[in-house]
Amino acid sequence: MIPTGNPTERNAARVGFGSDVELVTDFPQFRYSMGEVRRAGKALKGDIIWTEDGADDIKEIFRIANNWRDSHAYPMRRLRSELSGQIRRLKGSGITVARLKRMHSIRKKLRAISANLNHIQDLGGCRAILPTIRDAKLLINACRENLRHDRHKENDYINHPKPDGYRCHHIVFKFVGTEEATVFDGRRVEIQIRTRLQHSWATAVEAVGLFRNEDIKGGGGNPEWRRLFELMSSEFAIAECCPELPSAPTRAERIAEIKELDRRLKAANLLENLSQAFRYLDSYLSESSKYFLIKYNNIDATVDVVGYSTPISGTKSFDEAENNGGQINSVLVEADKIETLKEAYPNYFGDVQLFKSNLKSITRGKGAKEYTMPPQATVPPSPKEAPDTSWFRRHKRWN
Repeated sequence: MIPTGNPTERNAARVGFGSDVELVTDFPQFRYSMGEVRRAGKALKGDIIWTEDGADDIKEIFRIANNWRDSHAYPMRRLRSELSGQIRRLKGSGITVARLKRMHSIRKKLRAISANLNHIQDLGGCRAILPTIRDAKLLINACRENLRHDRHKENDYINHPKPDGYRCHHIVFKFVGTEEATVFDGRRVEIQIRTRLQHSWATAVEAVGLFRNEDIKGGGGNPEWRRLFELMSSEFAIAECCPELPSAPTRAERIAEIKELDRRLKAANLLENLSQAFRYLDSYLSESSKYFLIKYNNIDATVDVVGYSTPISGTKSFDEAENNGGQINSVLVEADKIETLKEAYPNYFGDVQLFKSNLKSITRGKGAKEYTMPPQATVPPSPKEAPDTSWFRRHKRWN
């Protein structure tokens, strides 16, 4: 139902960018009780063993958990819209994207924390990527002062980076709606604000982990790769005039160790090969698509992207895509256009050029630089050569 009342009240239950407007009813609604969510979360935290007798109960557990997660789509969309508005107000050039948390990541997090499913703070997440550290700081302050949702928690990983070198500013908001949107009140959405340089580090970590099939992001995998990323984080911090890791060795020792790790791992070469290993096409994605399901196949190292015009169709496909036996890593993201999608999620397209260029610069005796080049720096194909599109499968859209 379209809300009534004055224009301001009517717009309160709408969300979008410019003329791209969606109603509350366009988004997944919560259909269960919080007690059922807590029971589902408790089950997801443990081992779920499939049996024929218990199949219906297991399916219901995932239906409840998926529905609770999907009910964060509207608050996530609203906060992303407001985040983009703050960037425009600051006359900045940053980009924003949003994503719903994968079920695999939800279960992993449940096992690592004492809280239950209803208390996970990043089921819905928004990310802003800014050119420089100055831009990032301005946006952080603007969000604190101007977003009218309840600020629940804040973690400054830029000035206090994680031990592995991760740097980004996190703010968790509890959504406050008006009119019909009040049904989503209290949903927690995490905003991440980072620079291009910080983003290149994070996406390189995930890209290498995906390529090697190792959980480097989660602290697993090859310790030498983890050490390389840890050392590179402090180099990036220097470039942005931010604190280095407290455990960082002296600059001379760090550079020498980065050079040696790069030699042993052939890191720059792997990153270059990774950048060239993925191919993707724009022409198969409808211009009307606003939600994109990215599927990375761990077996044949291909990336498949499916566009959806509505959040309900996208979340439905996302829920089903996660039942794949672990061979496909899926994520549902929201972006204005496919170019923004590539820029914000380069790890899924194997494009880690910015990190690679800074790694080469450091090993040649130069320092890292703040963002000065497009993150999607790729060699354009020859116009006379038809691209190989055999891996790109067309998908039927949900009605």
